[in-house]
Amino acid sequence: MTIMEMESAASVPTDKEFQLFQELIQEKLGIFLPMQKKALLSNRLWKRLQACQVKGFSDYYRFILSPQGKGELNTALELITTNETYFFREQKHFDYLQEVILPKYRPGANFRVWSAASSTGEEPYSIAMVLKDRCQCDWELLCSDVNRSVVEQAKIGIYPEMRVKNIPQDYLRRYCRKGIGPQQGNVRVVAELRESVQFFTLNLHENFPDIGKFDLIFLRNVLIYFENDNKTKILERIADKLKPGGILFVGHSESLHGISSRFIPLKPAIYQLAGR
Repeated sequence: MTIMEMESAASVPTDKEFQLFQELIQEKLGIFLPMQKKALLSNRLWKRLQACQVKGFSDYYRFILSPQGKGELNTALELITTNETYFFREQKHFDYLQEVILPKYRPGANFRVWSAASSTGEEPYSIAMVLKDRCQCDWELLCSDVNRSVVEQAKIGIYPEMRVKNIPQDYLRRYCRKGIGPQQGNVRVVAELRESVQFFTLNLHENFPDIGKFDLIFLRNVLIYFENDNKTKILERIADKLKPGGILFVGHSESLHGISSRFIPLKPAIYQLAGR
């Protein structure tokens, strides 16, 4: 076997090695990574193996569980979490927010929203644009993600121009600024909007901090990464964070049927807390 072939073989975990990471990810994040995601694990972590100067996935696994590898464990977990998102994803949710939810809240009320898987910030800033434009009352927007690095990226609010194409032109003009000089080709969300959003790290697999109750929670395209038992536990905690009659948005490929009895379906991927 040539050196190139040896390196290629080492860059792909064996089934046994993958199972070690599979169990670790489920323990730490509650996320189940099926065997067909072996290539994803390899692609996300191979450069870290090289950076840590370890020979293979078994050595890397032992390293991240050692006292010396504590920081590297966080890095590995962050690399594995998926952060695919874009502005105004699933437009029908934003239509429902503008046309059905917000008209119920008049001046003097307090409208609280939580983006519970905020990734690099496209979802939170999309919500903030709508609230800034349409909400007649005081509002508060909290945003969290398990991945510290994407939370920091979201706080900065800078995106390539190609990533903002789904923002309505009026919002793009009012809430974004084109970069110049070294930032040419990028767009930044205006400071006024950035400062209206609160970002923090949170692991949905763990108990939630005391962040109060919300009128609306976005939990979109997250539950698909969990097995049913963990989905039920997360939804129980989510339900406890909603005000009576509060609304939950999930991804259009997700359903709560057979997973939680705490929610009543209103429309596809839109649920209301039961018991109003």
